[in-house]
Amino acid sequence: MPFSTGLISNTSSTGIASANVVVNARNITNVEALVLIEVYVVPESTQTLNMAYLTGFMLAAKSSGTREFFIGGAIAYEVQLSVVGPVTEVVLSVFGLDESGNIVHGHRVLHEELTVISTLSTSPE
Repeated sequence: MPFSTGLISNTSSTGIASANVVVNARNITNVEALVLIEVYVVPESTQTLNMAYLTGFMLAAKSSGTREFFIGGAIAYEVQLSVVGPVTEVVLSVFGLDESGNIVHGHRVLHEELTVISTLSTSPE
């Protein structure tokens, strides 16, 4: 099932901007799962939403994984996630980090706060 954080404002005028975004995944099942991640940014120079990262990784059964992406200079960002597997009980969370690696308050999206979407943006129609 695909999820989105929605577009998150990332300007220092609203507080501290995130330099990186971290995706955490925890597989609570007995089978491995594929975690797909798409990160979109809105650069200040273009003011348009662009894909910055498209990646995936296998998450072993009863394990966790973390991926970090540089988004410095973006005035907004969105993370889309999907989990593929026979049983997909993978818990996800997304956190923005400042330049020192500290969590940026207001830039965290826990699993229950993610928005269910019909498909990832890169999926063929």
